[in-house]
Amino acid sequence: MTKEQILENFDPSQPGLADATVFGLPFSAEQSEIIVIPVPWEVTVSYGAGASEGPDAIMDASFQVDLNHQEFPELWKLGIYMDEAPSHWAKNSEKYKGLAQPIIEALEAGEDVSAFPALQSDLDKINKACKDMNEEVKNRVLHWMNQGKKVVLLGGDHSTPLGYYQAMATKHDSFGILHLDAHMDLRIAYEGFTYSHASIMYNALQIPQISKIVQVGIRDFCEQEVEVALKDRVLVHTDMDLKQEAFEGKTWQQQCDHIIASLPEKVLVSFDIDGMFPWYCPNTGTPVPGGFSFEQAAYLLSRLAETDKEIIGFDLVEVVPGDDDWDGNVGARMLFHMCGVLAKSQQLNVGKKIKFNR
Repeated sequence: MTKEQILENFDPSQPGLADATVFGLPFSAEQSEIIVIPVPWEVTVSYGAGASEGPDAIMDASFQVDLNHQEFPELWKLGIYMDEAPSHWAKNSEKYKGLAQPIIEALEAGEDVSAFPALQSDLDKINKACKDMNEEVKNRVLHWMNQGKKVVLLGGDHSTPLGYYQAMATKHDSFGILHLDAHMDLRIAYEGFTYSHASIMYNALQIPQISKIVQVGIRDFCEQEVEVALKDRVLVHTDMDLKQEAFEGKTWQQQCDHIIASLPEKVLVSFDIDGMFPWYCPNTGTPVPGGFSFEQAAYLLSRLAETDKEIIGFDLVEVVPGDDDWDGNVGARMLFHMCGVLAKSQQLNVGKKIKFNR
């Protein structure tokens, strides 16, 4: 069927189709405006694991998301399609995560990895595998972008978007990153892993086209990260500073406007789910007390979409499923909202906000 025929026959008030793509939508990739690239990868995790299962958990939970989003009621009509990750990504993630654990244990014991040829060899293999994966992600992103699609990335741990950023850098001369997270992720080759989840923003800074990184919700960092942030093109809004301003009377609207004003003209959003209060993401790999609410994050992103800044893409990472569906549920709903924000910023028709009588 054509997209027009699907729109005539599909009932968005009914449960999502079991054999459909993300959010139960009936559209093919060719019929969809937004392509979600899942990256089930978590090779360098050193604390909690499971981020590689995040895309599947979000996919499963997405069928429970009602399509009539109050702010973007026509979003579903644009089409959102979940790409299929190459099977070797998940297999390699498991393989190289296994090789990484003895290296991490040796470092935690105070050992010099370079003094153990076998461990050093494995470390080199891991760094190469991560580099290769980044290149494959970049090529996959460009494959869809060259077809005129709006492309977003769904991790996996926070190392996964580097290839995405590299792809964006081939299409945009200059852009910034709005980084929502509990961590700075500015460590240099954390634990010897060049492409560690804790090094993603440091690695992003090595891309010349990324003009600025604006971080929000930060509440855990090391001395090395502070040094990088202070000397490089990073603006940090720590959770402590934001809360102090709020306690002293500054509204979230005022804080958001200040954050948005500091962003460059083109913006890519990087959202680590652990930026939110831990009860939204209790199983994420490195939870930290404090943070912001789902509603605060949604408000910030919606307000950004209402400005003359252009949102060029986003990644959502570090969702880890638990024994229930809660983490996937939160991730799926944030993914849907972020798709709406991207579409609105790209001037696609998402409909008018539904206003109820009060």
